[in-house]
Amino acid sequence: MVETDGAAWAVGPHEDSPGFRNDMKAADDAYTAPSLHRSSFSVPWTTSSLANATFYADYRSLDEIYSFMHQLAADHSDRISVVPLGHSGEGREMFALEINGVGGARSWSHDSYFGGRKREEGKFPPGFAITGAQHAREWIATSTALYIAHALVANDTEQYSLSPLLRTFNFYIVPVPNPDGYLYTWDHDRFWYKNRQLLGAQGYKWKANPAYFSSDGDLKPKKKRGAADPCSHWYPGSRPFQAPEVNNMANYFETLPHLRAYIDLRSYGQMLSAPYSYSCKKYPKDAEDQMEAISGAASAVRRTHGTVFTTGQLCSTLYRAPGNVVDWMYERLGVKWSFAAHLRDTGTYGFNLPAEWIRPVAEETTQMIDYLARFIATKEA
Repeated sequence: MVETDGAAWAVGPHEDSPGFRNDMKAADDAYTAPSLHRSSFSVPWTTSSLANATFYADYRSLDEIYSFMHQLAADHSDRISVVPLGHSGEGREMFALEINGVGGARSWSHDSYFGGRKREEGKFPPGFAITGAQHAREWIATSTALYIAHALVANDTEQYSLSPLLRTFNFYIVPVPNPDGYLYTWDHDRFWYKNRQLLGAQGYKWKANPAYFSSDGDLKPKKKRGAADPCSHWYPGSRPFQAPEVNNMANYFETLPHLRAYIDLRSYGQMLSAPYSYSCKKYPKDAEDQMEAISGAASAVRRTHGTVFTTGQLCSTLYRAPGNVVDWMYERLGVKWSFAAHLRDTGTYGFNLPAEWIRPVAEETTQMIDYLARFIATKEA
């Protein structure tokens, strides 16, 4: 299985080619998901009030999450569409929530974005993409992504509503980028990290990210980094986009029109970071603007519940990791405002953050998103 930051979001010219992606689409089309179809989404959730929603009282199973996503879309059909992205390594469906302001919700067929036809930019407002826990054990990231989706359609009289942002942006949220790994953390190993893609008899390719980065000439490391053993915690994969989950998301993100911002929600560490992850010696041409944005966003978080976030280049706030999605978004897709947000805490509970923290973490993250969206809108006006 593939580790998430070592070899996931690649920008290489071969595996990243349309032919390779089309082959992956054909393989995906042949899949029939063994579980988690819409017919099994039977848990009723109340979505009329963000403040009173019981969904955020605890962490939720994969079935409950998918049920909630479909319920949220059904209750706000004028704003939300549930978009199928393809299947995971074990055949589970992956979904995105598209939350639209101008023009309302739209229906998109599988071929509308996997067929290589990018949506016409002139018909869409700027896009803001958000992903939940790519690393399976980071449950708070998925809970927070769902709360943000709910906040975007909440009545604007509610305290943490983000609905005014829909006057300017469309939002594209993937709450569970790694469904197999997430389910495994519930049934077997709470601290499981990667996906569940089995690589022959050697072991699993634990990874929910892409791979060796190359853009801007070459963001690839001179040597392959990471363990060679597929069963290793740090195994990065053998090529870019080897994980089907990553391939699905890359295919989807590449079709999004007018995409201007991206946040990768993670845990833990209370850090808000800008590119690059692959190098600590190189800086993006937009580094000054990026640092100004995340500095203000960190202040917005602190004003909410007093939580202190550190800011900086991802390579320095965390560690050097080629193949990170933030680098891929910035370099490959040209999304200037691409960031990673490591949510609470700083190590007391780590990945096992108590459920009673879901709401405060989600609330302060809405303020982060609100600040960034308004800052970006002003900068690009």
